[in-house]
Amino acid sequence: MAVMGISRFERFFRAAAGVDVDKNDLRRYHEFLDAKLYDLLLAGQAKAKANGRDIIEPFDLPITKGLQECIHRFRRLDDEIDVEPILELLARRPPLDIAVSDVTDEKLPEIAGGLSYALSQAFRIVFPDRRNPQTAHWERVQRMFDLLL
Repeated sequence: MAVMGISRFERFFRAAAGVDVDKNDLRRYHEFLDAKLYDLLLAGQAKAKANGRDIIEPFDLPITKGLQECIHRFRRLDDEIDVEPILELLARRPPLDIAVSDVTDEKLPEIAGGLSYALSQAFRIVFPDRRNPQTAHWERVQRMFDLLL
């Protein structure tokens, strides 16, 4: 990721939850984002197949009320920081058994933004006195998301 992208993500995490991230955290973040987007798409694939369709539509994705609120909060922050263009590069779609509609594909950066906002808030909730998460903190928060998504 370019230096400009790194500084935007640092600003995003600071603005979203007062969390300081560095280059190592961004690698962990990228792995987190890949895993969670894949989980959402896999669940969407199962729902589409169960309904006899061979394409994943946005309504197939298990977007909870909380994640939807995080997407809205991300949009407000993104107006200031302009992270979404970078998320478009990061929100890669993994290979699946069925196709993803263009509309669903267009929503992935915004969903990635909502996941990012939720991640920043999770650090604040689980580790309220910690500004700079370490590997153990990332692992604990990741396990929490694994339970829910």
